[in-house]
Amino acid sequence: MKLSKYYITAFILASSWIGLAQQLPQFTQYMYNTIAINPAYAGSRETLSVVGLHRSQWVGLEGGPSTSTLSVHSPLRNEKIGVGLSFIDDQLGFENFSYIYGDFSYTIQTGENTKLAFGLKAGFTHYGLDAAFQNDQSFDPTIFGIQNRWTFNTGVGLYWHTNKWYLGLSAPRMLTTDLNNDDGFAALERVSYYFTGGYVFDLSESTKFKPAFMLKTTNGAPLSFDFTANFLFNEVLWLGAAYRVNEQAGALGGIADFQVSKQLRIGYAYEYPISDLRPYTSGTHEILLMFEVFKSKRIKSPRYF
Repeated sequence: MKLSKYYITAFILASSWIGLAQQLPQFTQYMYNTIAINPAYAGSRETLSVVGLHRSQWVGLEGGPSTSTLSVHSPLRNEKIGVGLSFIDDQLGFENFSYIYGDFSYTIQTGENTKLAFGLKAGFTHYGLDAAFQNDQSFDPTIFGIQNRWTFNTGVGLYWHTNKWYLGLSAPRMLTTDLNNDDGFAALERVSYYFTGGYVFDLSESTKFKPAFMLKTTNGAPLSFDFTANFLFNEVLWLGAAYRVNEQAGALGGIADFQVSKQLRIGYAYEYPISDLRPYTSGTHEILLMFEVFKSKRIKSPRYF
């Protein structure tokens, strides 16, 4: 089989990402996109929240992953109930993944300032191969099976929080669905478990410090640990650093977020790999847009998560 240079590169990418390609993509600014991995987060910001993220990974490496996501969530009139909807488009070499999932949460008061939310997630995953790859004369369908399939999946989550800290535990995809119709190329949705947390420290009247972490374990893949540390200045500017520990794709990065107005936030993150990919890429770029509709009677405290 003779493939073009592009597809050889894409295949190497997919192989190096084995165990990760068939699960939700990861973001440097994960703390602002929590609903993608934990349905219990829906409605926790006490207002209508719309978040868009785009990630261009391993820039300069042909066939590098590119991911875009859009999520919307809000509490209902009964503030104990939250609902949300999220869409993710993940392009990984010659493989394409699309996710569209709905979220439901129910929150109970566990203390004077603490709340515990229970969440359910359900929706569909679409899997396929690039049309150009399938049209390549050297493409052999007996190796890769039949593509372009929609499959159902579901997930659960817990989210315990105050206005100063949070802890989350979730499994956003609980079914190990076979994405092919044949027994050839194994493309499965893996079961991943996420444990997240963060805390806000008041350093002065104008400065806050917020460390956060995300621990992810996936069946058949290495353990992944993300740690971020951000400083907030005058409730307007977030500046910080990020570090990911992963046997296959560790990275160092920086984060900057600016609160343009009460409703609008923009953010940027840069990541540089500390793996064997370093000679082949200039790094990873990530852009965040967050828009929220505030209702003064509903918001009871500043939202840092």
